[in-house]
Amino acid sequence: MYELNITRPETLADAVEALGHDEAMALGGGQTLIPTLKQRLANPETLVSLTGIAELSGISRDGDMLIIGGTTTHAEVASGATDYPALAALAGGIGDPAVRNRGTIGGSLANDDPAACYPAAVLASGATIVTNTREIAADDFFEGMFTTALHDGEIITAVRFPIPQKANYQKFDQPASRFALVGVFVAQTADGVRVAVTGASEEGVFRWTDAEAALSADFSPTAVDGLNVSADNLIGDLHGTPEYRAHLVKVMTKRAVAASG
Repeated sequence: MYELNITRPETLADAVEALGHDEAMALGGGQTLIPTLKQRLANPETLVSLTGIAELSGISRDGDMLIIGGTTTHAEVASGATDYPALAALAGGIGDPAVRNRGTIGGSLANDDPAACYPAAVLASGATIVTNTREIAADDFFEGMFTTALHDGEIITAVRFPIPQKANYQKFDQPASRFALVGVFVAQTADGVRVAVTGASEEGVFRWTDAEAALSADFSPTAVDGLNVSADNLIGDLHGTPEYRAHLVKVMTKRAVAASG
């Protein structure tokens, strides 16, 4: 670490103003940013902590929509998103208790780690990311590994999740980090089925559209039996080859459908 300033605004307007200065970075739960600073991969002059802004935290329901504030922690989502059990279960499987009690949904989405869990839930749910300036559809938000549609200084204030008829998330995790080696979130709504995959691709979270079409016609595990996932652009590392991850995508999808009830 090195010397820097930390400011803790109490309003969204003050946070936006603080982030308008050069070399300022937003700080949510710090589960990614703090290690990044320790490795000197980033060197902001000022950290703007968002966790003191009451309006950015909390879970509420509006009709068939679940609204989660940007600084709501994983632990709070796990215990409080009772109207969306698949999302609550996903949050409860992130990291360990220390990570779940500090990490935030907005911080995870803004970072867009290619193996993070929340991007799969957001993309499969067809959620909307709300910022201090606009609303961004999930299909337009994720732009590649560690890259999103957020502008400099833009803050995620909330995420709006349509509550599906059925949903489930299955994660084959890397046991040391608890990140997804492959994670698949399946959500069925009146408009059809969406399937989002995290942990597998070099380009980050993506939709498996072939599976969506098959499951929209027949929502059963056997519906994807005849499908195959291309290993092109999938991650290959010491934990698994691209072909292994391609196989896991199909396996996790079938498990998610079977478990969605």
